[in-house]
Amino acid sequence: QVQLVESGGGLVQAGDSLRLSCAASGRTFSNYAMAWFRQAPGKERESVAAISWSGGRTYYVDSVKGRFTISRDNAKNMVYLQMNSLKPEDTAVYYCAAKGRWATPPAASEYDYWGQGTQVTVSS
Repeated sequence: QVQLVESGGGLVQAGDSLRLSCAASGRTFSNYAMAWFRQAPGKERESVAAISWSGGRTYYVDSVKGRFTISRDNAKNMVYLQMNSLKPEDTAVYYCAAKGRWATPPAASEYDYWGQGTQVTVSS
């Protein structure tokens, strides 16, 4: 079992930045690929970014490329999502997730462990 707890969401204006954090506990964190997903009201959950167990491989959905950066610190059991130049369309609940094997694009159905989510709201 892996427990995931997100933090760092909030209400910001368009153009601002936020950094989301995900704290992991339980089984060996470094064994897992990690990802951030988001879900806006009335929409399906979509993948935002993913990172391999070593951090050597990353994935970003086209809509966030150049604005968001995913990173991890295996010594601290943490994964981060730095979000810059935020847009109103980035408004969603953001979820941290873990799975045992790297694959892209990340599919929500393949992820084994999920956090409770953190709300990000970007006003125009």
